Amino acid sequence: MSHLALRRTILAAGLLAATALVAPAGPATAADPTTAPATAPTERAVTLPDGWKARPATYPGTAKEADLAIPMSDGTVLRGDLELPAREDGTAARGRFPVVVTITAYNKSVMGSSLGEDEPGYLVRRGYALLTVDARGTGSSEGTWDAFGKREQLDGKEVVEWAASRARPWSNGKVGMRGPSYMGINQLFTAALRPKGLEAIFPQVPAGDVYRDVVASGGQVDVGFIPLWMGLVTTTGVIPPAVTATDPASGVEALLSHVFGAATFTAPLLLDAVLGGDAAHDGPFYRTRSPLEVVDDVDVPTFLVGGQQDLFQRGTPLLFEALQRRGVPTKLVVGPWNHLEGSMGTDIDQVGHGTLSQLQLRWFDRWLRDARKSRLGAIAPVNVYENGSGAWRTQRTWIDRDATARSYRLSGGATTAVRPGVLTTGTAKPGTAVVPPVPVSGLCTRSASQWTAGIPAVLAADLPCFQDNALNDRSGIVYETAPVRKPVRFAGPVNARLFASTPTGGGMLSVSISDVAPSGKVTRLSGGWQLIAQRALDRKRTRYLDGEVLQPYHPFTRASRSPAPGKVVPVDVEVFPTAAKIRKGHRLRIAVQAFDVPHLLPALPDLPGSLSPITLHTSAKHPSRLTIPFFPRGGR
Repeated sequence: MSHLALRRTILAAGLLAATALVAPAGPATAADPTTAPATAPTERAVTLPDGWKARPATYPGTAKEADLAIPMSDGTVLRGDLELPAREDGTAARGRFPVVVTITAYNKSVMGSSLGEDEPGYLVRRGYALLTVDARGTGSSEGTWDAFGKREQLDGKEVVEWAASRARPWSNGKVGMRGPSYMGINQLFTAALRPKGLEAIFPQVPAGDVYRDVVASGGQVDVGFIPLWMGLVTTTGVIPPAVTATDPASGVEALLSHVFGAATFTAPLLLDAVLGGDAAHDGPFYRTRSPLEVVDDVDVPTFLVGGQQDLFQRGTPLLFEALQRRGVPTKLVVGPWNHLEGSMGTDIDQVGHGTLSQLQLRWFDRWLRDARKSRLGAIAPVNVYENGSGAWRTQRTWIDRDATARSYRLSGGATTAVRPGVLTTGTAKPGTAVVPPVPVSGLCTRSASQWTAGIPAVLAADLPCFQDNALNDRSGIVYETAPVRKPVRFAGPVNARLFASTPTGGGMLSVSISDVAPSGKVTRLSGGWQLIAQRALDRKRTRYLDGEVLQPYHPFTRASRSPAPGKVVPVDVEVFPTAAKIRKGHRLRIAVQAFDVPHLLPALPDLPGSLSPITLHTSAKHPSRLTIPFFPRGGR
């Protein structure tokens, strides 16, 4: 098994079961560094299609110092593994190097430092020092875990400044950061505090707004990813720290604080959300932990990688837009990836600018080594995969400047699993359709795989329901266009404004948009969710295009709840961003269900209202419609 495949298997297994993780190897210390093989393969510079040359390794191997003590300002000791370029004899090379920092909550002794690299030590063998640090309360670090809390954010700043200090004999004072998911989010919080020495970051699949992105999309509690994620951190946290063998007092203190954190942070938070408490609503807790709240303080060059089937499909492009508006040097690549694929940089070379390792080398060489030969100008600001055509599009902005709002109206009635309704740009006919509460809707779909971080796609990639949404669509109501005569292209967020009524005023609208081939195969493009009782809009934070709502923003607070039993009300459902070409002869479809499991489940107080049918209304008085950012000239 390749190193890449091994890392992917470990990550998937950890997320799925939180028990099948590899036990840490025996400890290594600063006095007795472990080394990688010292024999360097014969290498040459690799020239990419855009003219950039990926320089070969300049050192034959790497040397590692494990569990370095990194003291924080409050007395807590974090632990980091340091990898340095090595000479032929396996000892660390002399000199000062730019440092690339990763801060992880997944136990560095288990997950390692080379996730997604072309080869172990790729950057190190090219003249970088690599520092991988266990976040507070995880791995070998002391303290209590408080995911992305204010103290953890300050830790990031202090770790970077420690690494940049001239007191470190291996550091030249210039620091970058890299890593996916948790490690990507951490980079943004760290950069917002503007630590001395931080020059550039490379976050893959980071969140923007943790509440809307993943915790409670549409206001309903996520039960697919969040419990798995918290279980992974908790499980890796109670593995006896490797540092116990060399520093018993620190190791025991770390282990006890990790157990305490699981009892005082993880379990109570999950329980409160399920019971409909404060954790089920947006507020200060989630604002503190959302990078979009601090992104305006980030001023270092930022390379973002996102995925259209990723957990943070919504948030990553919003981060890019915020940075680009302020003139921060930034790039965005959005591929057809789930969370695992985006974390690994799977097939990112198809964009045309190199593998993940080559892109990181290119980025850090430019900003940490002042190597202007990186030719970053050859990389467009936005690179996005287009579903349907399989092509990569380049744009200057996330929502293309040529885009216009095109609305498709839901027309007439429809019957579950029997008769679809019509989706038209013309005049809509009046009608109604009843969405039945089917608690297994979503069970075997691309949505199910997406919201469990892509694990099902690893373990059961050949399941037909991950590729064809037709069966799942039969559990709800469908409206679709006639076969299109000209291709329809769009990219960005999508809004479904649906006029709905329920006997209880509760329930959730689960919306998917799909490409329907002439064969009948239904390819899910994206989805969105919205509790009917929390339909209130914050109009100042809602995005409009040509006067139409394109990306609604709902407050999701207790005060914003407004059930209206029996009344017809407009509900704007934010369909997460995607890019697609509906080819000639294909159809554009919107499907509406009342559940999306195992992704979302109602909090216990909302459960009774979620079991009543939902009626959709279409007429001139109730103009239900789907609005897309359409390219009138086919885009570039």
